[in-house]
Amino acid sequence: MPNSSDLPSLNRQFVAHFGEMGSKWGINRTVGQIYALIFLSERALNADEIAELLEFSRSNVSMGLKELQAWRLVHLRHHPGDRREYFEAPSDVWEIFRVLAEERRRREIEPTLSMLRSALLESPTSDAERHAQERMREMHELIDRLMKWFDDVQRLSPETVMKLMGMGATVTRVLTLKDRITGGASKKKTPAED
Repeated sequence: MPNSSDLPSLNRQFVAHFGEMGSKWGINRTVGQIYALIFLSERALNADEIAELLEFSRSNVSMGLKELQAWRLVHLRHHPGDRREYFEAPSDVWEIFRVLAEERRRREIEPTLSMLRSALLESPTSDAERHAQERMREMHELIDRLMKWFDDVQRLSPETVMKLMGMGATVTRVLTLKDRITGGASKKKTPAED
């Protein structure tokens, strides 16, 4: 059976770091480490191998794998003649990012948008409520616009998105130039203007 000493040093560092970062992202440290191990693995791993490599209890690994499956971050595989379940991460890092973004949106952003929409349908009864509602409207408009942009980006190929991300400063300069020409200068200076 494998054990933690079978993990190369670089892999151990990544797994440890991912566990630390996972706790900052709102996931259990164990789940983060399990995912990092599966992500780096050259082949699908079963729960017993994961438990041995990370020196975790089998029950912790099972719970972690269930959570990763709920997030759609691991795929279940079966090997002919073997009754055990094997787990692997999607090979495309862009696909992993998309799944993470979609799940975070479904779990965190959509409930917030729903709450904001409900609040905006209320009739304010005081100046304080009118002010609060206006602030909520601004927040709703920003989040809604970001989600529409995200939907547009999701429809692009990964290659196109990578090109788009690489154009960040260039796009900023073009928009700044457009504002100067048309007289629609923004209120704040962009980094390209500094």
